[in-house]
Amino acid sequence: MKLATYRDGSRDGQLVVVSRDLSTAHYATGIANHLQQVLDDWNFLSPLLHDLTQTLNHGKARHAFPFDPSMCLAPLPRAHLWAQVPAYPNHQALTSEAAGVREPLQLRWGPSDDFRGAHDPLLCADEAWDMDIEAGWAVVTGDIARAASPEQALEGVRLLMLSADAVLRQGAAHGQPCLASTFSPVAVTPDELGDAWTAGRLHLALQCTLNGRRLGLCDAGPEMSPAWGQILSALAQLRRVRAGAVVGTGPVSNAGVGSKGSMVWPKGCSTLLEKRAIEVQQAGAAVTPYLKQGDTFRIEMKGRDGLSIFGAIESTIVSATEAASPAP
Repeated sequence: MKLATYRDGSRDGQLVVVSRDLSTAHYATGIANHLQQVLDDWNFLSPLLHDLTQTLNHGKARHAFPFDPSMCLAPLPRAHLWAQVPAYPNHQALTSEAAGVREPLQLRWGPSDDFRGAHDPLLCADEAWDMDIEAGWAVVTGDIARAASPEQALEGVRLLMLSADAVLRQGAAHGQPCLASTFSPVAVTPDELGDAWTAGRLHLALQCTLNGRRLGLCDAGPEMSPAWGQILSALAQLRRVRAGAVVGTGPVSNAGVGSKGSMVWPKGCSTLLEKRAIEVQQAGAAVTPYLKQGDTFRIEMKGRDGLSIFGAIESTIVSATEAASPAP
């Protein structure tokens, strides 16, 4: 099934189920008001939502309405936990060796009290802070017991969604360098993905564009290391993982066919830091600027049938005077 959260003036929004082709939706009223309720009582509530989804997909839901991604908050607008593990070694290799940037390999924690909707604008208060977007994907978990094995931990994956972290490359002096995390309009259960979801990896391409021009088309599957079972098991060694935890992959990155020295150039990028690192390797200097006010980025993943799975993240960078806080 596919789930989204509509704005209704509250912090947690109103849960809706969405059709497989993202054309129609139906309020989950009578089953659950918001997504955290479902995660807390998954075994009882998810079958009811599945039945409603089937009715919607067959065109028999009496109160269905056209799905509007611009009405969406993040699927889970606020979470108990937001963590990220750099899951693509090629990104680490490129950014550390070519750009001289050392990103931590360990778990990275981020703010989880105000996730952004897929169409919400992002504030860039000062372009000198070098704002960047890291495009990846994330899972939403159920309860995972302390010290769970990789196999047990993988069973705790409830939903998948796309993610985009707004980070400051010069932001260390300004406190937390991760400004905001944006998520796709829709979160989906693993069974929606068919054989594209295998052994804790998602074997589909992540498409990234900046101002309408392709930035990257990276396969999220084969080069992900470790896979979700290992990631969540490692997290469970530190603490119990409660239903509603959100854990991300970091930027999706693929090795490419050309090389220079020990570096391997990827076919595309899901962050500007990586693109600049490639330019340093190829030409000796980075020429692509970081994000500027007025820039628009788009992140999407399509299935093998060509249909969008999660809907698209599409945000514009705005100045402080242009920024208007969206409804809670």
